[in-house]
Amino acid sequence: WLTDAYPEGTVTGAIFMSAFTTKTAVYVLVRVFPGTELLVYMGTIMALYGVVYAVLENDCRRLLAYHIVSQVGYMVAGVGIGTDMSLNGSVSHAFAHILYKGLLFMGAGAVIEMTGRRKLTELGGLYRTMPITLVLYMIGGFAISAFPLFSGFVTKSMVVAGASHDHRPAVALLLTMASSGTFLHTGLKLPYYMFFGKDSGIQAKEPPLNMLIAMGFAAFLCIGIGVLPGPLYQLLPYAVHFDPYTGDHVTSALGILLFTGLGFFMLLKKLDPEPTISVDTDWVYRKGSRLFMWIVNKPIAIYEDYLANIYNTWFTRFTLFSSDFFARVFDVRGIDGTVNGVAAFFMSFAGILRLTTSGLVRNYAATMLIGGGAIIGYYLFTFLMRP
Repeated sequence: WLTDAYPEGTVTGAIFMSAFTTKTAVYVLVRVFPGTELLVYMGTIMALYGVVYAVLENDCRRLLAYHIVSQVGYMVAGVGIGTDMSLNGSVSHAFAHILYKGLLFMGAGAVIEMTGRRKLTELGGLYRTMPITLVLYMIGGFAISAFPLFSGFVTKSMVVAGASHDHRPAVALLLTMASSGTFLHTGLKLPYYMFFGKDSGIQAKEPPLNMLIAMGFAAFLCIGIGVLPGPLYQLLPYAVHFDPYTGDHVTSALGILLFTGLGFFMLLKKLDPEPTISVDTDWVYRKGSRLFMWIVNKPIAIYEDYLANIYNTWFTRFTLFSSDFFARVFDVRGIDGTVNGVAAFFMSFAGILRLTTSGLVRNYAATMLIGGGAIIGYYLFTFLMRP
């Protein structure tokens, strides 16, 4: 959902989403699931997944959204490793990610706001008219790529070091490869085709001052944390025993970034963005829907026809015969016969009672005398029969 939602949001809305949505999930993982082995592999896959699909992307904000998936993968892997160093790395990287990813989305949003375009194939040559935006964006690009003296260098490398110290060389290698891919696309490909590349002839200008101030503040923090990581380290949940600025660490990081840059310019023609829409997990739904429709139209349809024939041939006929039988036996003879018999009984009884109601007063008087005589005779008979 992330790579579908972020490119369609407003410029400011995408910035807030990139800052808070995924980081809330990381916070929950840190508090509830530290040391969960499954998260190590899921996080590593996420880190590589985002980088791989960013290769195919032409939309600048969708490309940045894929790298959110990748960067959150570092945090998830650090939570899964579960050591003090890796958890510190996940927490600090989440904080640093809020700053540099917000800066990157502000840079891309400024370009969209001033040009009305977001496809890399439609942009280019903006370095002449938007140099300040270019510089501020590159600070975010260097931060996410873990350049020395930038925030990502002092946080992301802690996660990789945590994997190495926990004797996970394969995880550390894959995360390092993902970091190289991040620099390749966010730090090189996107700014090259957005600000350099083929001049698109767009006569844009710098964004308003308030946008530049917001970008400048985020850029200042990205550099400040990279130069002086101590205040951030003091806020982490565990004591920090990690020094990012050792000679070996700095030289190895610069070497990886240098060779990544050389590879980019050597393969520049191969990395040209295509005016297409990339399909990632949507492929599953498309192919899955075709398979589903084939199953519905072929085997299930045949089975449905077979059941329909059985239903129409046997079940329907049996139901009609049974309903006709029950109608004749129970309805006509049983229910109707009972109702009609009760009615006939009361009609006969009413005919007998009718004989006693002639309407003549003398008949009523005779009846009363006869009834009274019968009552007197009854009591007289019982009196005489007493012993």
